[in-house]
Amino acid sequence: MTGQDPQAPEPDEGSGGAPFEFRDKRKVDPATGEARPAEDAQDAAAGGDPLDALDFEPTGEAAESAEVLAAKAEAAQHLDALQRERASFTNYRNRSLRDQEVARTQGMQDVLVGLLPVLDDVERAKQHGELGGPMAAIAEKLDATLAKFGIERFGQVGEEFDPTVHDALMHSTEADATATTVNLVVEPGYRIGEKVVRAARVGVVGPE
Repeated sequence: MTGQDPQAPEPDEGSGGAPFEFRDKRKVDPATGEARPAEDAQDAAAGGDPLDALDFEPTGEAAESAEVLAAKAEAAQHLDALQRERASFTNYRNRSLRDQEVARTQGMQDVLVGLLPVLDDVERAKQHGELGGPMAAIAEKLDATLAKFGIERFGQVGEEFDPTVHDALMHSTEADATATTVNLVVEPGYRIGEKVVRAARVGVVGPE
């Protein structure tokens, strides 16, 4: 005989000889919802489980991580608001620049329209050789000033007729003509950049 009680239960395999014991380490009684006595919490903490001391509020590194995440979220909101304001300001600035350019062009156009009778008289005097002495110098300065502000005079004899920039006042034909061209400039045209303020008033000749 070995002296062992044949009726005694054998320990479970892998339990180290000690019977398995389940301990409820929760600080709140799930049945009543009330906090358990302090001694129960101390007993639970004595079990060595590192999660036993964890309360609902984060502490230590967890609290610091939560503060960092909150700070990053707030910074992202501020950055988004700043980017929106910057985009709004950029759009406003571009719109203002466009409006200023339109107003500037319109102002020059109004001045040019008012000067057209004078410019036409000066141009006729040039064509007839009646512009000399001090008046010739003044006419050159006037042309230089127009060019400085981007105002261009156009319309020359020999140009191919273009209805977008030429206003044909007279039309004649020639047997040997292969295209319609300008053969007489009654009044030159003027434009500011790509905008035609006045088409050149011309006479044209074309094929029969």
